Amino acid sequence: MTLQELKYLVALADHGHFGRAAEACFITQSTLSTQIKKLEAFLGVTLFDRSLKRVTPTPIGREILAAARNIVEEAERIRELARHAQDPMTRTVHLGVIPTLGPYYLPHALTLAHRKHPGLRLLLREEMTPQILAHLADGKLDAGLLALPVNDDALHVEPLFHEPFHAALPAGHELAKRSTLKVADIMNEKLLLLDEGHCLRDQALDVCGARQNRREEVRATSLETLRQMVGMGLGLTLLPALAVDAGPRVSRKSVEIRPFRVPAPGRTIALAWRKRAPFPETFERLAATLKASLPEGVEVA
Repeated sequence: MTLQELKYLVALADHGHFGRAAEACFITQSTLSTQIKKLEAFLGVTLFDRSLKRVTPTPIGREILAAARNIVEEAERIRELARHAQDPMTRTVHLGVIPTLGPYYLPHALTLAHRKHPGLRLLLREEMTPQILAHLADGKLDAGLLALPVNDDALHVEPLFHEPFHAALPAGHELAKRSTLKVADIMNEKLLLLDEGHCLRDQALDVCGARQNRREEVRATSLETLRQMVGMGLGLTLLPALAVDAGPRVSRKSVEIRPFRVPAPGRTIALAWRKRAPFPETFERLAATLKASLPEGVEVA
């Protein structure tokens, strides 16, 4: 039994068809069929039910397939580790990003990373902070872009930049007559918030000192929904600086943006990765690259 035979096994299970699996493996259909029969003979079991329209693993085939996938994945990981040793910036990184940052920062970050490190492949997963932390712990993610604080001794956390908050007000609101605002100006206003689980929700409540006794009629699942709700006159909200100019033109007519006076409230964005991760140079150099060229509206943390 060889690693290549296990790869053929996985390919056939994924495609459910000898012809398509053979094409994916860059071999002939007859070669694939011969290799699968050889593997079945070695193991002494039938791995696939060939009587169905789609070739399907047998019950024992499914169990063997699960083990084969693990072996193939671990073999690929060994190859990748060897490649990393030669160049830590030629690798694939699974990167988690919080939803209130991803759409506004990733175009800048990805362009910068690709230009500086063309061999670095970033696979993105947009999730809220608790999920990112959980997947950093179980290895499904290699690194995460999230807002501080992050209280996890198993992670190295590298601050990248500080992003100030701006007040988003309905057009014609009394506070929109002012060029800048104090945090105290919005204390008694109706604050529109994101749903539970978004770190920006907690940060907005911290800014306004309003964790207790705040009535909420509606919550939003995204910053763009919040922006639309502000435009409808349902209340005001806080927008991170990178999201301020990202809204559709229609909402810009109905929403007024005002900065806060210094010191303005805001959040610090960081790159986090496991302290025991192999080749931490990858993340250190990525963080340095991102800090060296920041988008307009933010400053080095």
